[in-house]
Amino acid sequence: MKKKLALCTPIPEKQMKFIQEQCDITICGELKHGKGNVTEEMTREECMGHELVVLGDEYAGAETIREWAAAGMKFMGVAKGTPATVDYAAIEDAGLELSYTPGRNRVAVAEFNIGLMIAVARNLTLSCTGLSKGEHTGEPADDIYDVPDIKNVTFGPLDENHPFMDYGIGFELYGKKLGVAGYGAIGREVAVRAMAFGMEILAYDPYMPAERIEADGAKPTDLDTMLRESDMVSIHLPVLPSTKGMVNKDWFSKMKQTAYLINTARAAVIDQKDLVEALQNKEIAGAAIDVYWKEPVPANHPLLKMRNVVCTPHMAGLTTDVDTWSGTMMGEEVIAYLKGEPRKYIWKVRK
Repeated sequence: MKKKLALCTPIPEKQMKFIQEQCDITICGELKHGKGNVTEEMTREECMGHELVVLGDEYAGAETIREWAAAGMKFMGVAKGTPATVDYAAIEDAGLELSYTPGRNRVAVAEFNIGLMIAVARNLTLSCTGLSKGEHTGEPADDIYDVPDIKNVTFGPLDENHPFMDYGIGFELYGKKLGVAGYGAIGREVAVRAMAFGMEILAYDPYMPAERIEADGAKPTDLDTMLRESDMVSIHLPVLPSTKGMVNKDWFSKMKQTAYLINTARAAVIDQKDLVEALQNKEIAGAAIDVYWKEPVPANHPLLKMRNVVCTPHMAGLTTDVDTWSGTMMGEEVIAYLKGEPRKYIWKVRK
């Protein structure tokens, strides 16, 4: 007799062939209704009575999980790097383990993170936006294709009206020190890419064995050393009771005034007011921020108006490839369960 599987996220066809042989599959949640079109009540009802429940971005609180467990759920998976959308305590109380997809978007975030580092180092968004607004441009041309034969085409003399004087010329990543706060799947991917740019990596992660950090060519350090010596500090911390607001005025007071903060993790690990004040008071040189304390970010948030801050709308972890990575990992978990084999990706809470 086939098992019943409620599926809310895509799994690659190669794995689905085996799963379909073992399971009667009900397509539920966002996989059925589309992104952002699902309430927890809808998910609860659609997934009720299934032995296996596989979620994507759907929410499942304590009551939902208790009802699913009472109705026979024995496997639960969430295709996310951090399964913050479900009540883990309720899963644990039901005597179940939670499969998830750690590092599913590690490449996406790491590449975006490097992009933000380059953007703040070379003032890319400031100068790009400035030109689009008409700053430092010439008079309209009757024929833009009629150009003079000049060997050295430039924006003119390097005076007070030159874009270099307005936007700044920036600096190279080569030879600079990058502090990586949290050397997990994403932090490591950022580190190895930054090393390709010729950066020295100072890694702070009290949970990661020093030899694993050193094996990549990075240097494990204590927090104070990382903050004191880094030219950029990249945040890769999970949101835990112990990390909420951890990046605060104490951190900023120890950083170089020429240093930049990069955050593609979660806003909750940074004290919002302390960051704004550190930037306003020039305690640090600038920041690149992809995540916010409230999203969409309020239109009047001071970060959006700061010339030394690059802001992007929480897009680091999303590419056309991410669903393939997470689906493959979750497919492995489902197949392991169906075969009665140990699962590889089990969520464990850190305090």
